[in-house]
Amino acid sequence: MILLDTDVCIEILRGNTKVLEHLSLAQETACISFMTVSELYYGAEKSNQVEKNKTNIERFLLATVVWESTIHILKKFGELKAKLDKTGNLIEDADLFIAATSLTHCKYLVTGNVKHYQRIPELEIRNWIR
Repeated sequence: MILLDTDVCIEILRGNTKVLEHLSLAQETACISFMTVSELYYGAEKSNQVEKNKTNIERFLLATVVWESTIHILKKFGELKAKLDKTGNLIEDADLFIAATSLTHCKYLVTGNVKHYQRIPELEIRNWIR
């Protein structure tokens, strides 16, 4: 399995042909984190087209595997946050949950936010957006 970051999901919802092509060629099943679901709904709620965007998200979710929070993800989150805190390289908790999900259950994380996630050296990253 591969994990899609929120920015990649947004590009899919926008119909980004480059990202959609990568997705269709992927040899692994693509999934998303529970945290990405919450970020997508947050974006929809603050948009000018709330109902349209929520409907698009719901259609997307029908065809997507969502990793719910597990004790393994929560443990990995704690480990990652402590390591980053000690080095002064903290990232937002939402991104840490996404990274923890990827490290726990997936082969790699697909994101356009490579610079941000590079703070986690053990996380394998692919960029389908650039």
